[in-house]
This record gives sequence, structure tokens and C-alpha cells, in this order.
Amino acid sequence: MSAQGIRVLVADDHMVVRMGLVAILSHEADIQVVAEAANGQQVLDLARAHDPDVIVMDLRMPGLPGDQVIAALVAQNANARVIVVTIHKGDEAAYQALRAGARGYLLKDVPTEDIVAGVRTVYRGGLCIPPAIADQVARRLARTALSPRETEVLTLIAEGLSNREVAGQLGVTEATAEKHMTSLLTKLGAKDRTHAVRLALERGILTLD
Repeated sequence: MSAQGIRVLVADDHMVVRMGLVAILSHEADIQVVAEAANGQQVLDLARAHDPDVIVMDLRMPGLPGDQVIAALVAQNANARVIVVTIHKGDEAAYQALRAGARGYLLKDVPTEDIVAGVRTVYRGGLCIPPAIADQVARRLARTALSPRETEVLTLIAEGLSNREVAGQLGVTEATAEKHMTSLLTKLGAKDRTHAVRLALERGILTLD
């Protein structure tokens, strides 16, 4: 730890949330917030400029997807210590963040002391993954992932397109679109199209813009 304490970069596109995190962390004698970011590209730029000890970031911000930001941070610095603090409870969201290299995953409704403790844990080289999140990720690992094409089909279904319209959008036959539909329903354990979209939103496979 430097003389200034644990140097932290805080990233969240919602100013009130970001200010709250900064206030919580700055209150601790051994933590110093050295930079704030509001989107993925800023995270990368400020991490390069300030070389923080720990990066506390939201998973969904304008620009780059969160898992891509995390992967890029790790590519910039193999020792990057990232904690995701997010509203996204889905197993897919947590799985993608941790697979990309995050060392912690906390929900925004946790007590503030858990966030402070998480920063210290990750700074020391540990992991900050609550049991409920770890259990979700374990269950995600036991499932077969949707293919990129199946995710595309599911996204179009969520937009209200029929199988025929999905086929036209993707430039495939209607039979092929229906085959992808059947496969993704099976993988998700969904009863129908509406159920598939609901499950995908709950798990973080799809997000509402």
C-alpha cells in the first residue's frame, strides 16, 4: 500500500451512484479515490493514466460492454484488480464478468461496509464473490451456453419479431430460424418465446436498454 492508501478508480455512468461510491470509499483512511469514470472508454484511459490499485466499476455503461472493459483492463495490466458493483443479478452477467477477469462481483444493494471490505480483499489479492453469486455462476457453468446465432435470434424475438421476420432479418430460411428457436428454448428450459425472453433478462443474457 502506498502512502496515500489503496488507490481506487470508481466508474459508474449514474452520477449519483458514482458520487455515493466515492463518498463511501473516501471516508476510509486507507483508501484514496484517484479518478472517476462515466463510461467504458474512460475506465481504460484513466486506468492507464493513474494505474489504480483497485477499479470499482458498474457492469453496464455507455460504450464498451462491461466484460470487454474488464478484459481490456486485464490485457493492459495483468495485475488489474476489478470489482464489479452492479444491479445485475443474473448468472450470465456474473459469469461473463468473472470470466473476463473481475476479482469481485457485488450487487448495489449490499451494505456499504461490504464494498469497502471488498476493495481491501481484492487489493490483498483475494476474491470478493458472495456465496449467492458463486452459486449462480456454478449453476451457469452446468448449463449449455447459447451460441452467438441463438443469442441473435433471442434478441430479435425480444424485439417482437416473428420467426419469419427473424429469418428475413438474418438472411436464413424460416426453417433455420425455427431450428435456432427450438434449440434456445431447450437450452434455457423455456416453455415458449415469452418465457425465453423473461429468463434471458433475469439471467443477464439480454438487457433492456
